Amino acid sequence: MDIFTNSPIHPFFFIFAAVFASGLFILNRFFSKRGPQQLPLPPGSMGYPYVGETFQMYSQDPNVFFTSKQSKYGPIFKTHILGCPCVMISSPEAAKFVLVTKSNIFKPTFPASKERMLGRQAIFFHQGDYHSKLRKLVLRAFMPQSLHYIVPQVESLALHALHSWEATHEINTYLEMKTYTFNVALLSIFGKDGAMYGEELKRCYYVLEKGYNSMPVNLPGTLFHKAMKARKELGRIVAKIMAMRREMKHDHNDLLGSFMEDKELTDEQITDNVIGVIFAARDTTASALTWVLKYLRDNPSVLQAVTVSFFLSSEEQEEVAKQMISREKGALSWGDTKMMPVTSRVIQETLRLASILSFTFREAVEDVEYEGYLIPKGWKVLPLFRNIHHNPDIFPDPEKFDPSRFEVAPKANTFMPFGSGTHACPGNELAKVEILVLLHHLTTKYRWSIVGDNNGIQYGPFALPQNGLPIKLSLKK
Repeated sequence: MDIFTNSPIHPFFFIFAAVFASGLFILNRFFSKRGPQQLPLPPGSMGYPYVGETFQMYSQDPNVFFTSKQSKYGPIFKTHILGCPCVMISSPEAAKFVLVTKSNIFKPTFPASKERMLGRQAIFFHQGDYHSKLRKLVLRAFMPQSLHYIVPQVESLALHALHSWEATHEINTYLEMKTYTFNVALLSIFGKDGAMYGEELKRCYYVLEKGYNSMPVNLPGTLFHKAMKARKELGRIVAKIMAMRREMKHDHNDLLGSFMEDKELTDEQITDNVIGVIFAARDTTASALTWVLKYLRDNPSVLQAVTVSFFLSSEEQEEVAKQMISREKGALSWGDTKMMPVTSRVIQETLRLASILSFTFREAVEDVEYEGYLIPKGWKVLPLFRNIHHNPDIFPDPEKFDPSRFEVAPKANTFMPFGSGTHACPGNELAKVEILVLLHHLTTKYRWSIVGDNNGIQYGPFALPQNGLPIKLSLKK
């Protein structure tokens, strides 16, 4: 979801890596003489020297921090988190200004250590012609015409996952969804080759994943060092697959095939983008699926609206089931996924209410004026998606799970689960398909119950139901 926008990161990920540089930056900005005509900075507070307000933000639900700041200072305010001076914005107009209207002067940004792990040539670290080229290649692989061919294979992965969960006494929903979305990511990137090298790719990626939020200390024994070794091994596996394809000279409709058709891209650039797509396609979609199960379980009337069984009836799912029966193979098709409007609204409302990506990072490449305030060059700018999605003036009764609110399309720049502008997630159609396919079979064939307390929320870095939402799954009789 994005799946290709930046995600929130753990507070200790790069505070210490950036602490001295950011300290000097702030001292220069705040203690140097400013001309009389210089615009004021947005209102707000910068917290303690060097560490700013990072601990205030992460010692509680981060959304409490965002909301309290907005209530006190308005829709644009300054702060200092994660080692960086920041301007946070929480209005649709400001989000459009940063992500669309002036996107050329607000570049995507990540900590340097994360760029090293994923690969500096990956799509979401760039702007301009190179970014445009990569985006077109990704869109070509993930457009409806291309996804049409993999829906039955996605369905096979969903059915296999559900069957394995049924055989288990209790599952951690989030962890199982991560496995499912990882398998879909490999399918969409490597096609059949993903199955051939799947175990090797998983083994290396899981090690790499553990280093994402570690301190960037590249010494033997550290998580970061292990992650960088796994990153090299992932590169060797991707190189092996590319070499095999060049030798066989077959056309492939997957993402790797799309990248390889562009003869200007180097193998290093292709590898960086392949690994970047795996990163972007996995955790956010798994988080969304986890929240869908919780919201459906908590809202029986909504679950009933998307379910067909011996006891419950749904015109939507019944129609899909009839279409499947009429076909010899009985498999879902791309067209079937477009006949699920109620389920689609459930997904939209889940993305709004859960707001998997609470914000994204941009960096001003020059001094910028907005609404009479100065956004200094080098400052981070964070559009707060969650604040916009939970604004009662935009979405009445925002804490209520109400899919019917999406019977009418939301106003522009008020619903941005996949980001906005040139860096909006190009894989959003794939994410929707894998969610719809799994939900179709889950709701029509299974029932599930949540184990233990189901009201808590954990952050790490995405907001998730407590303990990853443990559930028991059983086949409907």
